[in-house]
Amino acid sequence: MTEQRAPRKRGRPRGGSDSRERIIGAAVDEFGEQGYDGSTVRSIASRAGVDSALVHHYFGTKADLFAEAVGIPLRPDIDVPGIVAGPRGEVGERLVRYVLEAFEQPDIRRRGVMLMRTAIGSRLTTPLLAGFLARELIGKIAKTLGVADAELRAALVASQIAGLLLTRYVLKLAPMASASVDDIVARVGPTVQRYLFE
Repeated sequence: MTEQRAPRKRGRPRGGSDSRERIIGAAVDEFGEQGYDGSTVRSIASRAGVDSALVHHYFGTKADLFAEAVGIPLRPDIDVPGIVAGPRGEVGERLVRYVLEAFEQPDIRRRGVMLMRTAIGSRLTTPLLAGFLARELIGKIAKTLGVADAELRAALVASQIAGLLLTRYVLKLAPMASASVDDIVARVGPTVQRYLFE
C-alpha cells in the first residue's frame, strides 16, 4: 500500500516569521555576488532557505525584490512602459515630468539621491543598478519602439534622465536646481522625444 500525500493547502507558502527579512538579506547578497542578470528568484530562495513560491508571495517578480532590496524609490519597469504607450506626441514630456514630479517628493528624493551617490561610487552597486536599468527600463522602452536602433534610443533617454537627476538633485547645479518642473519639462521633453521618435 502506497502512502498518499495530503493535498497541498491553499494560501501563503510556508516560511518562518523572519522569512521576509531572510529573503531580503539573501537578495542583497545574491545580487551583490551575481549581479542583476545572474541572480534568480530560485537562487535567492535557496540562499534564504525558503521555497521560491514564498519569494513570489512576498515580493512578486525579481524586479520587485530588487527594488525592495536596493531601495529603489521609483519603479520605471512598471510605470514607464505605460507612459511610452500613451499619446506619441507627448511621450518625451510625460517621461520627464514623471521623474521630476516623483523626485520632488522628499522621501523619494532622499532615497533616490542616496542610491545615485552609492551607484556612482561603488564597484558592486554600479553594475547592479546598470543591469536593472538595462533590462527593466531600457529593454522595455526599446521593445515598444519597434525600430532597428531602439536600444540606443532608449539608452540615450536613460542618459538624459540620469544627467538631469544628477545635476538637479545630487550636484544641485544652479540654476537647474531652482528651475520649475514645468520649465525643465518644456526644455528637456522635446530632446527625449527626439531620441525616441525622430
